[in-house]
Amino acid sequence: MTDATAALSTTDPRVVRAIELVWREAELLDRKDYTAWNDLFAADGYYVIPIDPRTEDFANTLNMVYDDARMRQMRVARMIEGYAIAAVDAARTVRTVSRFVPESVSDDEVVLRSAQVLVAYKRGRHDIWAGDLVHRIRLADTGDRIAQKVVRLVDSEDAVPAAGFLL
Repeated sequence: MTDATAALSTTDPRVVRAIELVWREAELLDRKDYTAWNDLFAADGYYVIPIDPRTEDFANTLNMVYDDARMRQMRVARMIEGYAIAAVDAARTVRTVSRFVPESVSDDEVVLRSAQVLVAYKRGRHDIWAGDLVHRIRLADTGDRIAQKVVRLVDSEDAVPAAGFLL
């Protein structure tokens, strides 16, 4: 195995840290612990759900979600405070995040691609949400943080129903 191949291995301790953070994020979302979820993000981090499955220019294209820290905080507040139509009768969810592929690895940052299947149950009905994820994880001794999370839904160009939960 070459050094370049080894650096992109899922057994690299830096990649393991990133994978564990992604799994922790999924657990917090399934528990609806949105405040703790938001705390996983770096202060300058973004949460993005683009409509165009090929775009990399999120700031200049239409997105379902394009949240910086302020918008994430507002979204979390709607989910947990008072009456919010999205949160009143929120679905129970179970996420499976797998197929981890490290895209780049350094001592400061890991970019990790993965797949997510989310099953939501509400009012006797199951809905399935599937997508490709890209997490840019900033590594630090003081705690690893999500610098960017991009959720590319497989059906993003179709009519996507409103979700009473975060993807």
